[in-house]
Amino acid sequence: MNKEERLKQLTPMQYYVTQQNGTEPPYQNEYDQHFEEGIYVDIVSGKPLFSSKDKFDAGCGWPSFAKSIDPDEIVEKLDTSYGMRRIEVRSKTAGSHLGHVFPDGPRELGGLRYCINSAALRFIPKEKLEEEGYGEYLKLFDEA
Repeated sequence: MNKEERLKQLTPMQYYVTQQNGTEPPYQNEYDQHFEEGIYVDIVSGKPLFSSKDKFDAGCGWPSFAKSIDPDEIVEKLDTSYGMRRIEVRSKTAGSHLGHVFPDGPRELGGLRYCINSAALRFIPKEKLEEEGYGEYLKLFDEA
């Protein structure tokens, strides 16, 4: 399926967030308080972006992660919209707007908070990683 076909399958909120640089309402989204083991992929490209292992409750109303699974799949850009200076986070492959990254995350996790819109993500539970073609990410959940 090409990008154009995938975009047609998005909900209005998913399209608004990923293609129009929108922001979903805080606390009223699918993954803010979701802590099941698995990975979060780009809703448009399916590229792995974040792991539940790096997710934490920042109390901001959106899913927050300390880091990305693959830093090469994340593009950070200066965002000066609405009179603010923030760092926007986009997916490299699909160019989807994901959210923003802030330097106020837990120090013990590296100090960053990737504040990401649920509408930009699709969750793949650990138990379905192999079945959905993400088996290589099972190693993220091996006990040390």
